[in-house]
Amino acid sequence: MTVNKRKRKFKAFSKAALIRLGVLLFILLGVIGWLWFTCFQMPGNSYSGQFLPLTAQEKIIQDNLQKDINKLAIEIGARNYNNYENINTAADFLKSSFQEAGYQVNKQEYKIDNKTFTNLEVEIKGVEKPDEIVIIGGHYDTAFTSPGANDNGSGVAAVLELARRFADKKPNKTLRFVEFTNEEPPYFWTENMGSLVYAKGCKERNENVVAMLSLETMGYFSEEEGSQKYPFPLNLIYPSQGNFIAFVGDINSSWLVKKTIDLFRKQVQFQSEGVAIFGQIPGVGWSDHWSFWEQDYQALMVTDTAPFRYKHYHTLEDIPDKIDYEKFARVVAGLEKVVGEFVR
Repeated sequence: MTVNKRKRKFKAFSKAALIRLGVLLFILLGVIGWLWFTCFQMPGNSYSGQFLPLTAQEKIIQDNLQKDINKLAIEIGARNYNNYENINTAADFLKSSFQEAGYQVNKQEYKIDNKTFTNLEVEIKGVEKPDEIVIIGGHYDTAFTSPGANDNGSGVAAVLELARRFADKKPNKTLRFVEFTNEEPPYFWTENMGSLVYAKGCKERNENVVAMLSLETMGYFSEEEGSQKYPFPLNLIYPSQGNFIAFVGDINSSWLVKKTIDLFRKQVQFQSEGVAIFGQIPGVGWSDHWSFWEQDYQALMVTDTAPFRYKHYHTLEDIPDKIDYEKFARVVAGLEKVVGEFVR
């Protein structure tokens, strides 16, 4: 082969290689752009100003949250498959609390090893769009011997308080509040997880669940630098102070996450962060919203990020005095506004 032929062949090869490299770079940039706008780019901005004093209604919310968490974590304590009497006592407390708010309580019971476990549901039928269902839920069981003030007494109390706030309202869409059993080990991500039993029932009835918000470990906040941890790659993007409430979903729930945080940021003066990313990343699917993903519903978790911030997670030290009730009340008051918009 002559020198000129080798040069022409090398130039042709180099040109083809550059074209392939350019195409690959274009695809890579496209994927990165898609991931950024789908997973991480959230509407609005997190609040960064001073808090106003709690309103009279927010103070009522604060008092109710504290009272209910004390009942669950101090009077009742650890409540799970090994503390069967306690989990039934908790179910009875939640049932009577719903009834005191004016609801008729629907009990979904199922058995594990000849023991009965119960999901508790109350519903406000929609006036104009009753077939469109919004679900607000949280699990009332605890892990191991933990009294579970934050995990998940906070979520349970928030569900209960929001139910009280909506008891006399007439939403256009159907609104349900559900307290789930058996989210914690050994039933986590198994067929006996209470929320999965419930979500499967929704699917079997062909119910149109348009949004599900899982309220999970919501009451701990810290202004200390480095108090917030993340799994990779979220540690590259989000703040290191654990002073915000997080809205977390999978990619299929991206619309719901963005809509929720947009409503929250427009109406609530409180720090917030959101992500809609792969459910396999540690922590992203660690609650009852996962059960609804399994049934192809859009769902998200509202959380303080649990073990990525809260060092008392799943321990005996998860007690009521670890919760910041003033900030927690602000979050719940904000969620009342968000839910109100969802069921309009």
